Amino acid sequence: MKKLIKYKAHGTRYKGFACTSELEPEHFSRRPSSESAPNHRLYQYLLSCRIRFAYRFRRVFVRPKKRYAQFILRRLVFALCLAPSPLFFSVSALAADNSIAIAADHLKNLGIVLGKPEPVTQIPLLTAPAKVVVPPSEDYLVSASQSGLITRLHASIGETVKKGQVLAELNSPDLLTLQREYLKAESALQLGSLVFRRDKKLFEEGVIPERRWQETASQYHAFMSEASEHRQLLEIAGMTDAEIEQLKNTHRLSGQLQVRSPIAGTVMERMAVAGSRVDVLAPLYRIADLSELWLEISVPQERAAEVKIGDSVELENVESQDGAAMAKIGLLSQNVNPENQTVLARAVIKGKQPAIRPGQRINIRIIRTAEKPAYRVPNTAIAQHEGHAYLFIRSATGFNVAPVDVIGKQGESSIVGGNLAGTEDIAVKGAVALKATWLGLGSDE
Repeated sequence: MKKLIKYKAHGTRYKGFACTSELEPEHFSRRPSSESAPNHRLYQYLLSCRIRFAYRFRRVFVRPKKRYAQFILRRLVFALCLAPSPLFFSVSALAADNSIAIAADHLKNLGIVLGKPEPVTQIPLLTAPAKVVVPPSEDYLVSASQSGLITRLHASIGETVKKGQVLAELNSPDLLTLQREYLKAESALQLGSLVFRRDKKLFEEGVIPERRWQETASQYHAFMSEASEHRQLLEIAGMTDAEIEQLKNTHRLSGQLQVRSPIAGTVMERMAVAGSRVDVLAPLYRIADLSELWLEISVPQERAAEVKIGDSVELENVESQDGAAMAKIGLLSQNVNPENQTVLARAVIKGKQPAIRPGQRINIRIIRTAEKPAYRVPNTAIAQHEGHAYLFIRSATGFNVAPVDVIGKQGESSIVGGNLAGTEDIAVKGAVALKATWLGLGSDE
């Protein structure tokens, strides 16, 4: 239990706390006195205490008001000197010259390693996921032009095929009907051609009237149109010109239909089995030309404004003969995907890249040509302070602190811009120690 002790002697007031255990109860002699002299009563109370307590009380706990204020002020100033606030040092550091004086033999002790900034022409903007797709103009679905029974399939998935190569064979009764109608139209055309030549000669000699000649010519043109129609139906069914000419000359019908590849490419998918019966336009194969591929990039909608048409795209972990595989953005979508809040950006991959395949998901980096001088430095060379970035440039007496702008990041390095020439020696390691020296005893982080 503590007791508040007030004491006045020789014109000086004393006040403090003391523990009652330091007093011996048998010496507590509270002598009655008048209220007009409280100090005398307190003085008698103190005299009844032990000498050691009275000495401790007067020297430690009891302080004059004026001297006590001076004592507290001195302690406060001393404490601020020992534990300075970052605010005081940051203000003083920025107000002073941005230079650090360090002897050359101390660099190794501080773990400082020097290096030079690397000039760059490309600035990385952002990293995003992308999917490799085949352009719609190079992706074909091969289907059965006539209903029938699949007798044989010649191509398998992943196989490279040429244009016009036979992929499948079908037995189609409908093909026989088309061939018969074509031969019938060809016979009518041949007969109409004979009548046309005869009436033309008679009209020129004045034997037949002009009206009859017109009727003959009109009928002949109708035969030509009908024959051409049936020939085109056979071509649509999958017969080649050579096969049609053979049919015209031999008049031999055949229900064997051959399904051919419309382009040169790679078989991406097979959707039929030999021995099955298919209907008209039933899908059999999917073939794609992989000489040109696209990237569908999902750009976060809050950063879509940073991407421009013509920006370059670097594919991560994909190497080509000329280095990293590259692409160029050719389209930016105007709508946002409601499911993931991303904007579609389409890029065309340059050249044929064997390591890139349709359906592959990869990470890409969108980069842009730097309009101003830019340099690549390690992330460990950059010191952050109060929202600004700084580099430590070697000088004759130590280091100069140079502000820079971080305009991009790429792995363990950053792209910065500022008042740099590219020939300076900068601290690529040990920036933390230099920052602490620059700011005083610590940093604001």
